[in-house]
Amino acid sequence: MKKVTIAKGDGIGPEIMNAVIKIIKAANTPIDFEEIEIGEKVYLAGNSSGISDSSWDVIRRNKVLLKAPITTPQGGGYKSLNVTMRKALGLYANIRPCLALHPFVATNFPKLDIVIVRENEEDLYAGIEHQQTDEVVQCLKLISRPGCEKIIRYAFEYAKNYGRKKVTCFSKDNIMKQTDGLFHQVFKEIAMEYPEIESNHMIIDIGTAYLADHPEKFDVIVTSNLYGDIISDVAAQIAGSVGLAGSVNIGNECSMFEAIHGSAPDIAGKNIANPSGLLQAAIAMLYHLGFSENATMIQNAWLKTLEDGIHTADIFNIENSKINSSTSDFANAVIANFLQQPKILKAVTPPQNSVIKLPAYTRKPAANKELLGVDLFVHWTGTDADLLANRLNQLIKDDISLVMISNRGVKVWPNGFSETFCTDHWRCRFQSNTPISKGLIVNLLGDAIELGIDVIKTENLYQFDGAKAYSMGQGQ
Repeated sequence: MKKVTIAKGDGIGPEIMNAVIKIIKAANTPIDFEEIEIGEKVYLAGNSSGISDSSWDVIRRNKVLLKAPITTPQGGGYKSLNVTMRKALGLYANIRPCLALHPFVATNFPKLDIVIVRENEEDLYAGIEHQQTDEVVQCLKLISRPGCEKIIRYAFEYAKNYGRKKVTCFSKDNIMKQTDGLFHQVFKEIAMEYPEIESNHMIIDIGTAYLADHPEKFDVIVTSNLYGDIISDVAAQIAGSVGLAGSVNIGNECSMFEAIHGSAPDIAGKNIANPSGLLQAAIAMLYHLGFSENATMIQNAWLKTLEDGIHTADIFNIENSKINSSTSDFANAVIANFLQQPKILKAVTPPQNSVIKLPAYTRKPAANKELLGVDLFVHWTGTDADLLANRLNQLIKDDISLVMISNRGVKVWPNGFSETFCTDHWRCRFQSNTPISKGLIVNLLGDAIELGIDVIKTENLYQFDGAKAYSMGQGQ
């Protein structure tokens, strides 16, 4: 018997959770449920995180959480509990299956059947931001090799286990050659280990446009955090309804399963909410726990219920609906269809191995790392880059020289254009043809202080195994 933590959440959360639990129990699934309180009540009781220490203990003990939607109170001081949980529990993979249910749910793409595998821990969602000058703020985009390897390998393992034929990588490595470049490079490396699965790469902008126009061309898509957040909602929406989609969050030790819709407080307590999104999350949870037969039976019964025209109000339509069902009656209808197969919608079959376990990350041998220079980021309210260069050239040491000044990434010195608009945030690159010491950079900073140059940040310029590991200025 497996123990699973449940959180009934806020708004419609309790009623859709009760419906889902009723279905799981009726399927004789060997699960016990342990409930915790999270969300609005906890926030308003004075806990700004929305969860108590004792609830954390329950989640970490049981390792699996089935969570209904929660409400975060409006106003400052309240952090997103969803984001906190994903990061605190190391839930590196977010999986969102998006399936068209034509003709029972309206969609322009009746053949859509996509799985979005989204990296869940890093990228811009690390939330590392700083204001550096009066006019410029910064958000750090962090991409790591371990993060890339875990999420990309998970995507290929998912495709292999669930009979998927192709994995597509989305990135923007034509612009972000270091961060997105690493993601794409790791994708190419890992794809070689799965020759039986087709693989390809697309730039995120044209890839998203193509997804919105030809979703039937995709199978599994793997991408980084921000891109994945956007395209998973695009895919769910064009499938027919965001309210029918479940979300899976997988870590090395813990996992969390949830609907992607909100708590809908305006219809709470009316017994009209659609439990399908949370049910899809729960079915994914059963597969994750190895209860494939139970999961498959419930999924096919759910599909059969939709075919029977038993629909809740959110998807009810005159052409294909027969009964405008309540939440509880919909759950009863699913249970009544156990062991039934859909005839129009595609029935599901158990995957060959629903429990995906990745090998431990193996760190590669350290590269030969050499320091070639430094970018000094300077707060300066002038507008003439030549004047700034004249001041900075007073810092020149024998082994290093000023080679470039950029503003918002665009080279403005030497030979900049007067048309380029400049803020008060300047990247000033000092570089050497041979490796230098960090002591030289320290001396450079000391001289800058004496000259009254406001250095707000530095970034060292390295090469790894002879390859430059920093971006050029646009136009350099």
